[in-house]
Amino acid sequence: MRSGLIAQKLGMTRIFNEDGTLIPVTVLGLQNCQVVAQRTVDKDGYTALQLGAGAAKVKNTPKAQRGQFAFAKVEPKRHVGEFRVSEQNLIEVGSSMLADHFKEGQLVDVTGTSIGKGFAGAMKRHNFSGLRATHGVSISHRSHGSTGNSQDPGKVFKGKKMAGHMGDERVTTQNVEVVKTDVERGLIMVKGSVPGSKGGWIRVQDAVKKPSPKDVAFPGSFKAPEVKVEAKKEVKTAEKAVANEAAEGGEE
Repeated sequence: MRSGLIAQKLGMTRIFNEDGTLIPVTVLGLQNCQVVAQRTVDKDGYTALQLGAGAAKVKNTPKAQRGQFAFAKVEPKRHVGEFRVSEQNLIEVGSSMLADHFKEGQLVDVTGTSIGKGFAGAMKRHNFSGLRATHGVSISHRSHGSTGNSQDPGKVFKGKKMAGHMGDERVTTQNVEVVKTDVERGLIMVKGSVPGSKGGWIRVQDAVKKPSPKDVAFPGSFKAPEVKVEAKKEVKTAEKAVANEAAEGGEE
């Protein structure tokens, strides 16, 4: 099991195949998706990677998270999430995930928060057919009808399909095809629609019900964190010292 990615929904467009076939795609941007922390069995009881994406202002970041980001040596993130992985697929903290983490043609599962529709009636929310549009129905054609019971039990059971709040809930769409990836711009284009509105954060991971391609990257496609400036200086100092010793030895 390997890690997924956190991407931002940028909108929809279309792509044409070589044969001229039109494919509607949703464009997902990685927005500097990085590994923020590791979860290990010894310390946390399970193995996972915590990823962060987007940029957040320091003043809007809670103090505890500021310390976490500082420890990981990454900028404050707008959205953070965890992905369960196997021990051999742990990635170094501070690494930046790349778009070719998923292969073109691969099937993935995408998870997001659906668009909120507010308070909706039973016909819109549950696809009820409504009442008859004839005599005997007095201005209640779109009502959901009777909801009660007889004297026993004499109540409305929980979970009854009625009017209420619609949307704004966690939705997962399975087996979505990855049409194209752009590593330089950090874009992933998937076929069809994706839950959520423009600007929403989407979790993308390998499909649960379909096998992954054989040539998929393990533990993933990522860019390792850059070497610290201090470490670079130490290396240069050591190289100079070795060069000086060699020069002195040659003169002798």
